[in-house]
Amino acid sequence: MKVRKIPLRMCTGCTEMKPKKELVRVVKNKEGVVSMDLTGKKPGRGAYVCRSTACLEKAFKSKRLERNLETKISDELYEKLKGEVTNE
Repeated sequence: MKVRKIPLRMCTGCTEMKPKKELVRVVKNKEGVVSMDLTGKKPGRGAYVCRSTACLEKAFKSKRLERNLETKISDELYEKLKGEVTNE
């Protein structure tokens, strides 16, 4: 019996390695538009955040999310991301 390896990703907030399924992917596409990727399959540069507001706030405050996505993140987008994370 073959054991499947669970893909791990690092949360940009708490910097812990967690299974990909437990994290929310934030993606920046070729046009530079940043959005939530709940399927994990959108094309573009991605960064992962835990499904907790605290981690999202930490990633936003430390500008780690901006550095990972190589773009500026507006406050309104941040609020939208916060809404998505708390809805889950």
